[in-house]
Amino acid sequence: MQTITKIMITSVVALVIFAAGAGTGYVLHDQIINNQPTEEQADGFSIFWEVWHHVESQFYGEVPQEPVSTYGAIKGALATLNDPYTLFIEPEPAAKEKAQLEGQFGGIGAFVRQDEAGRVLLDPMRDQPAELAGVQKDDVLLAVDGTPLIPEMTLDNVVSLIRGEVGTEVVLTIERAGVEEPIDIPVVRAIIETPSAYWRILEEAPTVGYIQLTGFTERSNSELSQAFEELTHQGAETYILDLRNNGGGLLEAAVDVASQFLREGVVLREDRKNEGERLYNVRGGGNALDQPLVVLVNGGTASASEIVAGALQDYDRATLIGEKTFGKGSVQLIYELSDDSRLHVTVAKWFTPDDHAIDGTGLLPDIEVLFAEEDRANGRDPQLERAIEFLSNGQQVVGSAE
Repeated sequence: MQTITKIMITSVVALVIFAAGAGTGYVLHDQIINNQPTEEQADGFSIFWEVWHHVESQFYGEVPQEPVSTYGAIKGALATLNDPYTLFIEPEPAAKEKAQLEGQFGGIGAFVRQDEAGRVLLDPMRDQPAELAGVQKDDVLLAVDGTPLIPEMTLDNVVSLIRGEVGTEVVLTIERAGVEEPIDIPVVRAIIETPSAYWRILEEAPTVGYIQLTGFTERSNSELSQAFEELTHQGAETYILDLRNNGGGLLEAAVDVASQFLREGVVLREDRKNEGERLYNVRGGGNALDQPLVVLVNGGTASASEIVAGALQDYDRATLIGEKTFGKGSVQLIYELSDDSRLHVTVAKWFTPDDHAIDGTGLLPDIEVLFAEEDRANGRDPQLERAIEFLSNGQQVVGSAE
């Protein structure tokens, strides 16, 4: 049995032909556990079998077979802990979670979304199999390998149909604006590396480098280094780090990202049962240690994102603009089980460098800017606008860990 320690986060679902994942922070290690019950444990569980045998013999209806009944029993037992982050994940979604955190998966390289009418729309990634095969932005997906999409299907169901073994072919039946008949497009699945960072120089502020981090994966730190290199070359003198709706990811990646902006100090404090406090320190070698910095946050900024935002706020290294963050400050140990399912177990709480608890409270921005429905309807981003204004007026107080 392999054990994976990560800081679990409630993440926004990123539907990129691979499923979405719950973000978190993870540290990988192996641990061997004796999974045989003691005699006392076996005796205590006998009542379960007593109940289940009555159900199997008397229930008027279809009785679920293994592993459905076992999974249900596990989930029911975990529910008694009253902890939303201690949970059991069945094999298929567990594989998707693992792929997301590794930053790569087997698929066609396209984003999937649903419009208000319930249609499934495709948006191919640049230079990936879907685009190379001829899929275009806003193509409407009608069927996968001849299996029609029906209203009852979730986006996860659609993703599962499209995903498959690398090197195999999947046929997408799509409807395209301006074309009368549906089109069949065969696409050969490949390993898709999913970027977690997107960056650009802002047209309205040519000295501001904008970096959006959508998650914390094994590739995030190297992507961030590339972003700084390119943006500096393009004339960036100040930065906006957008952590809005970033549900988290790998703990080690969060420490690396914070270290891009801090010279020294503690990134976070972790308090684990029976072990006391553990400190995660700045690792040095950052690429943006002095440039003025704004971090955008909102209610979807969670867990590993709050680690980074909290550290930068405590050291006065960045100004937080936006809305209060989610408030996810617990640590989960993740077990990869023998049937490829996963178990997340809350084992610790974490705190900011100044010992502020985040769990259940979140971080308050230094400058609160709300995002109204009217803004969305008109395509405005008042939080980004305020960040640009703040940096343009030179109001940023630059600091670093001392």
